[in-house]
Amino acid sequence: MSVLADRSSTTWFRTIKRCSSPRTRLLCFPHAGGAASFFRSWADDVPDGVEVVAVRYPGREDRLFDAMADSIEDMAGSVAEACRGFLGTPLALFGHSMGASVAHETALRLQEEYGTRPAALFVSARTAPGRPHHPFSYSEDSELLEHVRSLGGTAEHTLRDPEVLDLVLPSLRGDYRLVGKYEGTAGRSLQTPVVAYYGTRDAKADRDALACWSDVTGGSFTLRAFPGDHFYLVDNRRELLADLFAHLGHAERGVGAVA
Repeated sequence: MSVLADRSSTTWFRTIKRCSSPRTRLLCFPHAGGAASFFRSWADDVPDGVEVVAVRYPGREDRLFDAMADSIEDMAGSVAEACRGFLGTPLALFGHSMGASVAHETALRLQEEYGTRPAALFVSARTAPGRPHHPFSYSEDSELLEHVRSLGGTAEHTLRDPEVLDLVLPSLRGDYRLVGKYEGTAGRSLQTPVVAYYGTRDAKADRDALACWSDVTGGSFTLRAFPGDHFYLVDNRRELLADLFAHLGHAERGVGAVA
């Protein structure tokens, strides 16, 4: 049996900010090579009444020995099924870089298979599905690590520590394999607001790449830039979250089952 067959919330989710009676739940999807702990610093900037949960990708942290997903679509299917226990509360999705693609595919499955329209989809630093994207074909570890350095957001000492790299490289390569073969599916439209964020110095996910996310929804679309590179959200965390929760305050009032 595939490890991905275990689709329970305890397997797939880590609570970042707990709320006993949330009015909204925000589900966060990490970048390629990233993990649920990336969102740990968000806890202090979450308003009352909102619970924040991060997705635990297989092959890292406390799922280190779980098999990697075969595709972004496969992972999204598992996450969507694990969300069943959340569907009594408005649910919004945020994904950064690769996580934006996984979040989008998850939102589609929630809408199509579970009849639930997410309160909002927030996508960050990722080209819209169906659009040309940067190819990932690094045959040598040194090439892959140089690419990661160019994106920023990863401490240099991490990239130079052999013991850490032994743990990180398999999940990083696995994620880049998923990203490299992912194209998305044309003709499937969300009925939910979409907000796209990008860094002004991010050459791989610029304004034009993020503006194309308007094509994935029949709902409203908003585009906003922050100063910075691919990991602009590290230095602009509070400003990003303020904007995100402002949008969510409006979006959650219109959330509901798909008609």
